[in-house]
Amino acid sequence: MRRTALLAAAAALAVTGVVAPATAAAAKPPPGSEAAVGSLADDPAQRAAAAADQAVASGLDDLRVSPNETYRRTAVTPGGGMFYVTYERAYKGLPIVGGDAVVVTDANGRVRDTEAASGALPLGVPTSPSVSAEAATETAKTVLSRVDDTAAPRLVVLAWGDTPRLAWEALVSGIADGRPSIQHVFVDAVSGEIADSYDQVKAGTGNGYYYGTVTINTSGSGSSYSMTDSTRSGIRCGGQNGSAYTGSDDSWGNGGGTNLETACVDALYSVQREWDMLRDWLGRNGINGSGGGFPARVGLNDVNAYWNGSYTNFGHSQDNARQATPIDVVAHEFGHAIFQTTPGGAGSGNENGGLNEATGDIFGSLTEAYANNPNDPPDYQVGEKVNLVGDGPIRYMYNPSLAGDPNCYSSSIPRTEVHSAAGPLNHWFYLLAEGSSPGGGKPGSPICSGGPSSVSGIGIQKAGKIYLGALQRKTSTWKYVNVRTASLAAAVELYGASSAECAATKAAWNAVGVPAQSGEASCTSSGSDFSLSLSPTSGTVTPGQPATATVATSTTSGSAQTVSLSASGLPSGATASFSPSSVSSGGSSTLTIATNASTPSGTYTVTVTGSGSSGSHTASYTLTVSGTSGGRTFTNGTNYTISDLSTINSPITSTASGTAVSPVQLSITISHTCAEDLRIRLRGPSGTYYTVKSSGGSSCTSFGTRTYSVPVTQTAAGTWTLEVRDQYFLDTGYLDSWSITL
Repeated sequence: MRRTALLAAAAALAVTGVVAPATAAAAKPPPGSEAAVGSLADDPAQRAAAAADQAVASGLDDLRVSPNETYRRTAVTPGGGMFYVTYERAYKGLPIVGGDAVVVTDANGRVRDTEAASGALPLGVPTSPSVSAEAATETAKTVLSRVDDTAAPRLVVLAWGDTPRLAWEALVSGIADGRPSIQHVFVDAVSGEIADSYDQVKAGTGNGYYYGTVTINTSGSGSSYSMTDSTRSGIRCGGQNGSAYTGSDDSWGNGGGTNLETACVDALYSVQREWDMLRDWLGRNGINGSGGGFPARVGLNDVNAYWNGSYTNFGHSQDNARQATPIDVVAHEFGHAIFQTTPGGAGSGNENGGLNEATGDIFGSLTEAYANNPNDPPDYQVGEKVNLVGDGPIRYMYNPSLAGDPNCYSSSIPRTEVHSAAGPLNHWFYLLAEGSSPGGGKPGSPICSGGPSSVSGIGIQKAGKIYLGALQRKTSTWKYVNVRTASLAAAVELYGASSAECAATKAAWNAVGVPAQSGEASCTSSGSDFSLSLSPTSGTVTPGQPATATVATSTTSGSAQTVSLSASGLPSGATASFSPSSVSSGGSSTLTIATNASTPSGTYTVTVTGSGSSGSHTASYTLTVSGTSGGRTFTNGTNYTISDLSTINSPITSTASGTAVSPVQLSITISHTCAEDLRIRLRGPSGTYYTVKSSGGSSCTSFGTRTYSVPVTQTAAGTWTLEVRDQYFLDTGYLDSWSITL
């Protein structure tokens, strides 16, 4: 049951879902409202979540979706004074792969940025598969040369690519091209063809350099010790069976290149330095951002090292003289874990994979610089001491072309092998950190055609902060242009629009050939911006009646500016007015949508646009125009309080003639902080019940306005009743309104 899961994981409640104490519904402010956000003054994470939920509910900027889609908040991650609130999306109840989103707020609960992996889906995406789950699994197996295991596939809407499609996501593991592989394979559920796939195993290459006598954190006492870090959750090292090495004393390894305990000494030393770098330099809590890490394994019988989504695994050099566990390789593999545990996870395609590989190199260089070990000085080379196959370093961040990788972005990057596709991002990071002519013995870095004459570096720590700020805005469809816009937003957020750091971030992107994007943050002296939100975000009227909402603005950076308001997407015969029609950011206006007797029934998305000197922001209002006695849409706008473990019934009397058109369409607006508590059923005039929504889930999300299609076999005329049952303790609310189209 959901409550059991929540109580068992009580420590995670602050980040996975806001669970408020039960109060009388009449006194409880709507979730995400200004009053609700203000009541969370002592808890910045909950304040951030509430503000982000409001942004999602209002369809702010990139968050606008179709009526068939819903968001579910998955995490609230702090970092650098900001909070990064992540969401997953569903289409008619099916998970959307490529539907993830991020809302960035500051500690005061003000929305600073929004990112979405994809826009609203078209209404015609099918939800019933023609291909069976079993057939999809058999197709998925064909991507491997040897299949060791499979998992039951799940039905999803795949939004990666130009056309969203219904697909089975199958997980198959085994061997591909002679190496371990865990493949997520998306099989088109209508045609049966493979639509997309990605490998969870992110392979790298190794360096067997040793650090001599070092201090590492382990655990145990007396005569029983383990290579398990007692101070960093999840960090341990052992052999291929996954268990940490143990011993009768706390002295590990013999310094030999083939000794696996020695390899674990190097691995633990390296990941512990990475953990500390993330904390001290970048403000991140652990590898996964919430105080956790992952195990390391050594003794892989391969000239390789990799991250497989659950742990890192390290092999040896080709001459088998040393293990692949120096700082830059260990931190690279754990860098893949950071990429996976920032918003958007690991996406699909060579360009996204190149960004993933470069992320590993960036965290390798950051960790190497933080450790500053005299046995392995910072150098922006990858694997420089291993002589893996007799060719020296495998990548040069300051000049990727030295290893045959591209220095500059081009249209061929999406078709370039992932390690080579990392070149432009590695090059950008070096230019941002050190500049094109850093001096002091550091190598110069070339500038691509059309770029600036030079780039001035800002230092590796600041460059790392900006890149992590960009990663916190990542979505599953990330490409180079998205990294550019995300890093510029992070630079403005961290250092200001008029800062040298912002100018250097932009210059470094121009220097590697990634073009400027419409709407990207500007490096100017202004630095002013505002946000826009609506309350409520939806309303239901009959033809001839008006709907009203408050348009709230806030100054998110810089000084206040004049914001002019307009509306679009109105139904025929409707007009919109604002009182006043422009406000100074921080002020509010009343939106009135007036309908007339001929306004057709239906549900409409009205887009409210606020235009200021820094740009424009939008928010969405869902307007439902219900039918008259001769129409087919009927509404009950009476509020019903929903208490814990209680049932409410809201009736509607239909005068429509004939048989109800199946499926009937429901639009339900409920103010409740835990939609997972609610079971909803529809009772027809004949007394037959139809399930609309079941209760249960592992987290809590606000209900808001949701639409449902319910197959029925009923006459249209008579009393239709919506039954809402609260199944659990702690969360209460009220049914605001509902409508049925017959």
